[in-house]
Amino acid sequence: MRVMKLIIKNMLRHKLRTFLTVLGIAIAVMAFGLIRTVVTAWYAGVEASAANRLITRHAVSFIFPLPLAYEGRIEKVPGISLVTYANWFGGVYIDKDQFFARLAVDAEHYFDVYPELIVPKDQLETFKRERNACIIGSQIAERYNLKIGDIMPIEGDIYPGRWEFVVRGIYTPRDKGTDPSNMLFHWQYIDERMKQEAPVREGQVGWYVIRISNPTEDAKVSQEVDELFANSPAETKTETEKAFQQGFLASAGAIITAMNLISFIIIGIIMLVLGNTMIMAARERVREYAVLKTLGFSNQSVLWLVLGEALLLAAIGG
Repeated sequence: MRVMKLIIKNMLRHKLRTFLTVLGIAIAVMAFGLIRTVVTAWYAGVEASAANRLITRHAVSFIFPLPLAYEGRIEKVPGISLVTYANWFGGVYIDKDQFFARLAVDAEHYFDVYPELIVPKDQLETFKRERNACIIGSQIAERYNLKIGDIMPIEGDIYPGRWEFVVRGIYTPRDKGTDPSNMLFHWQYIDERMKQEAPVREGQVGWYVIRISNPTEDAKVSQEVDELFANSPAETKTETEKAFQQGFLASAGAIITAMNLISFIIIGIIMLVLGNTMIMAARERVREYAVLKTLGFSNQSVLWLVLGEALLLAAIGG
């Protein structure tokens, strides 16, 4: 108790220095936490990948579409239990700063392949019946204060024009690794307009999602799917969902590495700020420490005065 009182009195001796030290530590800790949260979020999708899902995309690049006609042929491959598809829509909601994934999906089977997206049965049935219906994640609903029946206008970029979607369902994620910030709507709704306005783009999907019966046969099934479309105008590359997600991370590998490096630099800054403050304080109190030892304080007690002040500053700032 006696040592603790001395620690507090020493901290309050230079109030401005103590305040600036605590503020510097607090800012650094906040920056570290933010960066680590972003990095963790990047890897969350990989960790949440299902072992029984494969992704089939264009062999050249993810940005190239695949024919809808591939669906029937993929379904016939042994070991495949269900096939669905999706397409990146893009677009702008409110303004360009309001970013979240907007996907045109196969309304009939998409939620069967992704059971981690939990939608009330009545909402899902209504969604399937209405062409311009959409289902949004719980995070989107909360962020924009949206409820069932609200209209979400989207200004298209990849698919030009104004699009209006009616919120008919709100999904909740089954676990923390599932993204709660997606907007999903009918691929058929998009395709119908493409038939009228841009016939060359009709009947095209972004990628296929395949559910397999036995996860241990992923390599075999992937090979058989890709062999179906070998030497065709749109060859495919099929891989596990985890490998697909890792491919995205690899493309942003330099960014993630830089963020990891910055987070460790921040730790170093925290230690330097705290260390500099304690060195200055210790130099100012050399005579005082000598007096304390003369009065009967042990070396250990004096050491605890220094370390205790450092720990208390770190605890307050962190």
